[in-house]
Order: sequence, then C-alpha cells, then structure tokens
Amino acid sequence: MASELTQAMIVNAAVWGSVLGTDLGPARKVGTMRIVRPLVVAAVIVPLFVKKPDLKGTSLEMQIAGILLGMLCGLAAIALMTVYRSPQTGKPVSRAGWSYAALWTVVIGARAVFSYGNSHWWPDQLVHWGVSHKVSVADLTDALVFMAIAMLVTRTLGIWARAAKLSPAPAVGNRESETYSLGVN
Repeated sequence: MASELTQAMIVNAAVWGSVLGTDLGPARKVGTMRIVRPLVVAAVIVPLFVKKPDLKGTSLEMQIAGILLGMLCGLAAIALMTVYRSPQTGKPVSRAGWSYAALWTVVIGARAVFSYGNSHWWPDQLVHWGVSHKVSVADLTDALVFMAIAMLVTRTLGIWARAAKLSPAPAVGNRESETYSLGVN
C-alpha cells in the first residue's frame, strides 16, 4: 500500500486533472457523463483511500470540517462557472475560465503543500499534535480525502442543478442563449 503522502498526492492529481480537463473552456457539454463521471471517481476514491475512518472525537470533527471546507470550495468553484444553453444546439453547456482554474489550482496546491509539509517539514510537530489530540496520520489523510471529494461532488451537483434550472430549449430556428451564472469569468 502507498504511503499516506502518496495517497494524498494521487487524490489531488486525480481531482485536479479530472475537473480542469472537463470544465475549462468556453462551451463544455453538460450531459449525463459529465455529471456521472466525477461521482464515479468519488465512489472509487473513497473506498480505495479511506479504509476505516475514525468516527469519534477529534478525528470525526476533522473529517466533518474537511467535508464542510470542501463543500465551501465547491460552491466557490461553481460561482466561477457559467451554465447556459448553447445557441447552436440548445443543450446545456458550461464555461469556466482562468479564475476557475486558479481556484482549483490554489486549493489543490495548498492541500499538496500541507501533505508534503506533514511528511517533510514538520513531522515531529504533527506527531506531537496527533498524540495530544488522538488523531492519527490516517485520520488526517481521511479528512483531506473527504475535503477533495466534497469539493468535487459539490461542484458536480452544482453544474447539474444549474443545467436543470435552465428554461426548456426554444424551438429550432429561434434559439437564444440563456445564461445562469453566479460569478464572473
């Protein structure tokens, strides 16, 4: 089995690559696979990397905090994305620009630096903190995995909800673009 650091880096790379690969650009199709694929990634990652989460004390609090922080970051991500009907096809599409990519890069980069620092820069302090708060390295890794998955799932469900809110496609020959956006690209 890979080290906790390796596991965290794999999750970081998988989430970052899949999100930017599917979202970045001016008119990304919002179809069934766009919604289902990240949910499948989440369903695969959690059992692969979270073997036996500690459901008590500080460990549980950290996992809940990771989920909540992930949800907030996911909401910030969806606010930086526009979902609209394509004037050419009448089907839902999304647009995400550099601010969206920057958010994901900063969040995933911060997680990677934190994970690396725990292994290389402040491992003694982490062990001392973990012992005094009864939190293992595996529990900390679980919280980081839950954060990444919560951000991914929140963003995915946000895309789905925004696409579902769009008005029905106008009749062929009378297509006007409708945009649903909370943020600025």
